[in-house]
Formats: sequence, structure tokens, C-alpha cells
Amino acid sequence: MAKKRPQTKATRPQLTDGEIPVVGAREPCPCGSGRRYKACHGRAAAQAATELVHRPFEGLPGECDWVALRELVPAATAGLTLKDGLPEGVPSVTLATVLPMAWPALRRDDGSVLLGLQNDTASGDISRDLADTLTRALQAQPGTPVKGRRAPADGPRLQDLLDPKAPFEPVVHPGFEFWVPDPENATPDVTASLERANAAAIPTVKLQGVDSAYWCQTPEKNHLRWVMPHPEEQLLDALARLHAAGRSSLGEGTRLVGSFRAHGLTVPVWDLPSGVTAEDIEKPAAEFAERLAAALASDAPLTADERRARGGLTNRQVTLS
Repeated sequence: MAKKRPQTKATRPQLTDGEIPVVGAREPCPCGSGRRYKACHGRAAAQAATELVHRPFEGLPGECDWVALRELVPAATAGLTLKDGLPEGVPSVTLATVLPMAWPALRRDDGSVLLGLQNDTASGDISRDLADTLTRALQAQPGTPVKGRRAPADGPRLQDLLDPKAPFEPVVHPGFEFWVPDPENATPDVTASLERANAAAIPTVKLQGVDSAYWCQTPEKNHLRWVMPHPEEQLLDALARLHAAGRSSLGEGTRLVGSFRAHGLTVPVWDLPSGVTAEDIEKPAAEFAERLAAALASDAPLTADERRARGGLTNRQVTLS
């Protein structure tokens, strides 16, 4: 009986990691391993998508303002400086809280780039998603928006692209007119989106005397929301000391009501009477900053009253992200 000849399978050329495209999780991996993508080269991408980076803006100049623009401020812009300078044909790169139709980014007709900050992200690392969008926007054709996508797991982060020595100086706007340098020639879709966005925007002002504090106006009362860089436990202890001593307010009729937790930072919030403007709160905020610095420097155990105050603040804490 003749022996069967061993069957041989044609070998597929092996690709390097950098050449392997992204495919569906259940599809065969393009590397030729015979395994599904999710069990092969898609594993790193899946892990990156589920791992949450709690402080995605850590290491960037103005981390607190990045958090504020991401979560609290309706309309604002800030110029961005790239480590390697601007590519040819790109006169400027500007971060914007929101773009028309919620575009992740836009390459304008003049070649300048707008990067939207308040967008849904595909992974647990906002910094990586934004860096991917920015990289594609720099290469996009002028006059085109950039769509969202899943960023490569090994792609750069904002910390890799932006100059760490450049200042981050947000400019808060009363509306979204910065979307359209020439409103008369805007498309109907953009015009309609602009009108809707302006109608929904809460009046907001950035304080000048302290860092990363934002006054906002609502129909019933005004608020001050202040993004702080201090470690959460240390900050809550300090706020509790001031609250128990009756020194946590910003003046008559104002009240520290709690805090947000956003992107690894704590954001204390004060209720203000409706007549208190951003200008009115500048001096009280500066004085509070001095009291807070002294409270942060204390390492004494909390008293019973301070522990109760801390418990109240913690119970009123809301996590945004």
C-alpha cells in the first residue's frame, strides 16, 4: 500500500507588528497565526481599550485646565505647541472644547487644525485618543473634518506630541463663534449647530487671580468650580479643617457644597448668590487660596468636628470620570 505523501500548506508571509492592520475581533488575525484577531495581535488593543488611565492629562502643562475644559467649560480654546514644531502648511493648532457636529478634529481651509476635547473616546486613555486624532488632523486635506476611530494601542499620547515647556492658556468664550472665521459663508449645518450650541452654553468666566477656577451662571444660582492639583485625601482633609472652622465659604451667602472627581483630580464647588459675579469672587477666592495652603500644610490628626465635616464632603462627592 502506497504511503500517503504528507500534505503541505502554503505558508503565508509573516508580517511585522507594525504592518498588521486592525480587523474585527472574531476575524482571522492578518499575521497568519490562524488565531482570531482578538486572541492574537488584537489582545493589546483590547487591553488598552479597557484599561482606564485615571489621570490622562498628567504631565501636561495646565493639567487642571485640561480637566476643566474637558468636563466643565462649554466654550473655550487654547493654542497648542508641538514638540517638533508645526508641519509645513499648518499655521496653528488649537484645542477647542467642542467642534461643529461634535467632530473630533477639523483641518480648516487655511490648513490650521482645531482639536475637539469634549468627545467620546474609544479607549480608556483620552490622551492617546486625542493624540491619534491630532496626528491624523495634521495630515488631513484642508477643509475636511477628522472622524473618530480606535487609536492604536502603541500610538503616541499627547505627552509625546506637545511641548512640555509651552504654557497652556485657555481663553473662555461667551459662545462658539470661533468655529466659523467667516460666518456669512458657513454651511447651513454648521450654522444650525452653532445656534444650538450657543443656546445651550452656560455663561462661564475663568478667574484671573487663582489657577483653574471657573465661575458659571445658572438660572437659580451661580457657582464656582475650582479644579485643584492636590492629592485627593490631603485636599479633603484640608477642606474639612476649613469647613469645621467656618472658613470654607467665599463670603456672605456662599457655601462649599461638595466636589467633583474628574480625571484623577478633585473639583470643589461653591454655591454663590445669583448676584455674585466672577469679578466679585476674585478677591475672596484669592483669600481662600491662602487659607487652603495653610490647611494643606497641617499634618495634625483631624478632630471629631473635622472628621464629620470630611464625611459630609465625601458623601457629596460626584465622580464625573
